[in-house]
Amino acid sequence: MSATTPSTTLRELSGFEQAPASLAGSTLVLVDYQNTYTRGVMELEGWEAALDAAEELLGKARAAGAKVVHVVNDGGEGTPYDIRAEIGRIHPRVAPVEGEPVVVKTAPDAFVGTELGELLDAAGHQDVVIAGFMTHMCVAFTTAGAFLRGNRPTVVAAACATRALPAPEGTVPAEQLHLGALATIGDLYGVVVPDTAALG
Repeated sequence: MSATTPSTTLRELSGFEQAPASLAGSTLVLVDYQNTYTRGVMELEGWEAALDAAEELLGKARAAGAKVVHVVNDGGEGTPYDIRAEIGRIHPRVAPVEGEPVVVKTAPDAFVGTELGELLDAAGHQDVVIAGFMTHMCVAFTTAGAFLRGNRPTVVAAACATRALPAPEGTVPAEQLHLGALATIGDLYGVVVPDTAALG
C-alpha cells in the first residue's frame, strides 16, 4: 500500500455508524469559543472563519430545537482563560441564551470533573454534535470523552480552528495540526463533516 493511500479506519473495522448526526436529534456542544482565542498569545489561525461557521451551526441548532450546551475553560484569574474577565468569556456571536447551560472545565476533556455527561443524558440523545477551539486539544479530547462514555459524536470541521505548534524538528503548521486532529477523530472517535450543510 502506498504511503499516501488512506487505509481503512478503525470506525469502519469496528462497524460504527458512518452517517453524521442530525441537529434535531442531537445535543450541540460548543467548546471554548472564548475571546482567549481571538487575540494575543493564544490567537488561532482562521478563528474568524471558524466563528462564522459556529454562528451558523448554532443558529441552525436552535432553529431545529436542539439542546445546546456551551463549554468554557477556566484557567484562573490573570490567565488568558480567566472566565471572570472579558478575555475568557464566550465570544458574543455564539454566546448562550436563556436556558442554554454553560459547563466550566479545567481539563481538555470537558467531561472530566463537570456535569456535561449528566446534561447530555438529561437531553435524551445519544448523538452529539461538537465544534470549537482548539481542534487538536479540547475538541479532540472532548470528542474522545463523548465516544468513550457511549455517545455518538459528529464534529463540524469548519467550525474548529487551532494554532501552529513547536515540534522536535521545526514547527507544525496550524492547518496541518487541524487536519491531523480531525483525521484522528475520524479514525475512531466520531464522524467528521466539513460544514453544517453536511449534517442530517
